[in-house]
Amino acid sequence: MTISIVGASGQIARLLHPILIEKGHSVRGIIRKPEQSGDLNKMGIEPVIADVEKLADISDAVGYADAVIFAAGAGPGSGAERKWTMDRDGAIKLIEAAQKNGINRYLMISAMGLETPRGNEVFQTYQQAKAQADEALRNSGLDYTIVKPGRLTNEPGTGKISVGKSLDRGEIPREDVASVLAEILEMPEAIGKEFDLLSGNQPIRHALEEFVGS
Repeated sequence: MTISIVGASGQIARLLHPILIEKGHSVRGIIRKPEQSGDLNKMGIEPVIADVEKLADISDAVGYADAVIFAAGAGPGSGAERKWTMDRDGAIKLIEAAQKNGINRYLMISAMGLETPRGNEVFQTYQQAKAQADEALRNSGLDYTIVKPGRLTNEPGTGKISVGKSLDRGEIPREDVASVLAEILEMPEAIGKEFDLLSGNQPIRHALEEFVGS
């Protein structure tokens, strides 16, 4: 499978790349900064330089692929404006590129609890931007899966998760989120599904199969 990833230099994406390569997939990593290319090359990822926030059409950068993943984000230090231009508009540009290039499969890294406003004004803007991006994907006609992790940590992954439609707030290592994404790509029964994701007691594959089969 060939996979194009927007936000390929992000923390989750960097953990995802080696898993995808080990599974035999080819990865096209879309990044903003040319200096990030070397690291991706070392991982076996094809780097593509494209500023998703500035380009109106990112279909050339996305290219041919069997699936796309939106793993980008403005980041916690950014202001409200970039929540719109990256977290919402970047995801929508990837939807449009997938439609234009005939790519059906789209995985979105979203966030849980978007329907309950919390935090300061900038964080609430982030929630609104992510919610609007998710809604655009639901209405896109693409074969989507929306993964909504809780608070992300840099702890080592445990390989065990909890999956559900409305989980209590909690956290999960980025490493486990990456593992979930890699599994979901190979689960056609996950198409049209969205779920909250936290650390838990069930092995990743078992938890996902149980959820998508319910």
